Amino acid sequence: MFKRWMKRVRSEEGQSLVEYALIIALVAIVLIAGLTALAGGITGAFNTIVAAL
Repeated sequence: MFKRWMKRVRSEEGQSLVEYALIIALVAIVLIAGLTALAGGITGAFNTIVAAL
């Protein structure tokens, strides 16, 4: 699968590995920010579940 992905990356004109890395970094930052924002709600949900047991 990795070989197919690398072949596709190399075959795309105008795209470079740096651009893919930037997109992955942006997605990671958005996911971290989203999980940080939801941390309080997730903690509260788990506390509610534990308290019900």
